[in-house]
Amino acid sequence: MRIPLEDREVTISRLNTTIKYPCKFMLVASMNPCQCGYYGSIDKKCNCKPEQIKKYINKISGPLLDRIDIHIEVNQIKYKQFEKDQKAETSKEIKKRVDIARQIQKERYQKYSIYSNSELTPKLMEEYCKLNSKSKKILEIAFDKLELSTRAYNRILKVARTIADLEESTTIEERHLVEAIQYRSLDRKYWYKR
Repeated sequence: MRIPLEDREVTISRLNTTIKYPCKFMLVASMNPCQCGYYGSIDKKCNCKPEQIKKYINKISGPLLDRIDIHIEVNQIKYKQFEKDQKAETSKEIKKRVDIARQIQKERYQKYSIYSNSELTPKLMEEYCKLNSKSKKILEIAFDKLELSTRAYNRILKVARTIADLEESTTIEERHLVEAIQYRSLDRKYWYKR
């Protein structure tokens, strides 16, 4: 999975032949934090032993996790939350924002033959993911505190650029960066803090 995610191609080698196929895809995955599903829960006690949790979590390697742009922890919903009269954004409204962001990216990158922020090269990131001095300091602190890899650093910038695009902002603001950083917390919470 790591190589197709990174190189966007699949290589199949047989006796006398090697064939490469294009492989451009979006990976969406989900898993429990342990076998019983309650490791890290504030509401229910986990019944798994530490070695079981470690074995379960290690099914996903750190290098693979590092190549996933966004990590989100979803806590169990309580019944009373269904009864709340909260005005939620409709799917139609969300689609409209996403369509606008996609169009912004399509126009921005048309001369490079790429279509989205996820395809940015390091050189293009220098041009389109510029940060002000306050944002640079925030990212520096997060990089050191969360012990992020270079790959995670780049993914944070690309996600922050996308969050800015969703708000139709031409620059990456501090709030965009902070939101992008929070999407990198799970790999440190479960995979490296054991």
